[in-house]
Amino acid sequence: MNKVQNKQTESKFSSMFATFAIPVLLIVAVLIYIFVLGDPSNFENNDPNGHPVPEGIKHTLGLIYKGGIIVPILLSLVLMSITFSIERFLTIAKAAGKGSAESFVRRVQAQLSAGNVEAAIMECDKQQGSVANVVKSALLKYKEMKSNTELDKDQKVLAIQKEIEESVSLELPMLEKNLVIIATMASVSTLVALLGTVIGMIKAFSALATSGAPDSSALANGISEALINTALGIGNSAIAIIMYNVFTTRIDKITYTIDEAGFSITQTFAASNK
Repeated sequence: MNKVQNKQTESKFSSMFATFAIPVLLIVAVLIYIFVLGDPSNFENNDPNGHPVPEGIKHTLGLIYKGGIIVPILLSLVLMSITFSIERFLTIAKAAGKGSAESFVRRVQAQLSAGNVEAAIMECDKQQGSVANVVKSALLKYKEMKSNTELDKDQKVLAIQKEIEESVSLELPMLEKNLVIIATMASVSTLVALLGTVIGMIKAFSALATSGAPDSSALANGISEALINTALGIGNSAIAIIMYNVFTTRIDKITYTIDEAGFSITQTFAASNK
């Protein structure tokens, strides 16, 4: 029961983190847009309505500011991608445990082959993490089934397999938590960038539509707004896709390691209890 309660607590914390982080990051993005990108020193004559200074980091900051009202939205999406990527990295790293998971599984297999279940359990305590938690649950059931005289071998093997499945059902959802947010950033960033691009192009064509000579300043600002939003959105989308694939690959690796360990434990039990 404690194990279930602990996982429920972790899941609640992860959900609260997402609920808290998203509005905070949106506010931070707006503040960055106003006070960092919109700093008057980034523009000629200290006028945010003018052109960015000719060169340097201030030129870049001023140029991004010219992307318009869509920029703080895109900045918040960038901050979300970074924040939740860091959060998932720490969570998945913790789940993998201390040291190599593959080496851990081999050590457990060696201890089981030698008939030393207690030493295998001690290896789990040293390793920690989701893989070790699942393996430890299986080993405790393994130890219980060895002393059980009421069930036959097949029933004992099924009991161990059920214990592994229950442990996996508690551990794996925590690894995938908040991944949907990173996946959402990949698609939403592109759509928001497209919206910014369209708004910028509308402004550019409005400048061309003026009677007489086109307003070259408004035309340049409109095109700049379109391109800046496009760059921010596509860049964040690329980062989100890469991080999502990195995390799903690591989770798949952990899942494979758990499957390998579970299969080894059940096979060893079946072989030693003929």
